[in-house]
Amino acid sequence: MPTIIECVRNDSTLTTLAGLLEKAGLATLLGEAGGYTLFAPNDAAFLRMDIGKTLEDPKELMETLKYHLISKKLTAAEIGTSDSIDTEYYKPLTVVLEEGEPMIDNAKFVTTDIECSNGVIQIIDNVFKPKLSGWYRDE
Repeated sequence: MPTIIECVRNDSTLTTLAGLLEKAGLATLLGEAGGYTLFAPNDAAFLRMDIGKTLEDPKELMETLKYHLISKKLTAAEIGTSDSIDTEYYKPLTVVLEEGEPMIDNAKFVTTDIECSNGVIQIIDNVFKPKLSGWYRDE
């Protein structure tokens, strides 16, 4: 079974994320053993969000990506029963039900529970912004 980083690299909808994980040095971590959950914004999410300057700054890039990473494996069902989820960044993600479906911070699930040897990937439709947190969406 492939690792999280191998799954990200092999998914044609996650090319932006794959490049950013490499740039930030997180690809190595996501290739190692562990039990992680990666909230993976798809390419459409990166196109919609205005975060170009964030992605150019190494510190902000790392903070943004760590805000998408959980240090334990969580299924979509487990996420849906939470009020918040602690991230590798110092702020938790907020979880609420919207029309019966979980919404994590500002994102909805696109594809759930992609099993990897070292965790699970949840593809989402937006990019989490750690400095904003909560309910914001660039449409």
